[in-house]
Amino acid sequence: MFKWLASAFIIAIVATGCSSVARNETSPSPQNNGRVEAQQTDPRKKEIKSSEQVAKHLEQLAKGVDGVKNARCVVFGNTAIVGIDVDANLERSRVGTLKYSVAEAFRKDPYGIDALVTADIDLNQRINEIGDDIRRGRPIAGFAEEMADIIGRIVPQMPRDLMPDSGDGQQEPKLKNNKKQ
Repeated sequence: MFKWLASAFIIAIVATGCSSVARNETSPSPQNNGRVEAQQTDPRKKEIKSSEQVAKHLEQLAKGVDGVKNARCVVFGNTAIVGIDVDANLERSRVGTLKYSVAEAFRKDPYGIDALVTADIDLNQRINEIGDDIRRGRPIAGFAEEMADIIGRIVPQMPRDLMPDSGDGQQEPKLKNNKKQ
């Protein structure tokens, strides 16, 4: 009888131990669907309704950063590209710091949160020319022309890709402003 009672007691302990795990699990509630939802803490990007006003606003923000001489901004759709003028004698690391400072100022602004900031002299001039084209009523054509110029500078020209000269002296390369007399 003692063996039977001891066996029943051991089975009861094991069954109690196994059932406690099942009791600790809760059934999924309708509110907990297994997905993690996070609230956005960064400022939301505002929809740009007046490109000209947003461009002026971002230019003023960039000019407010110590070390930025001037700023130019172009807004296309919901994206802004800002070129900053800095002292030409600055070291590259200082220019990077200024770009970072402008980006920090934009990060806190709902219009500037996704803006692109550049300190490249050539790109800055191109941004200015795009802005001029927009003010003249040629936004798409001006942008296309400037992008073609930018891409033309980026794509390298390799001598191996040139057509060989036939050697008869008949063909001369045609250069801009090459006037024959």
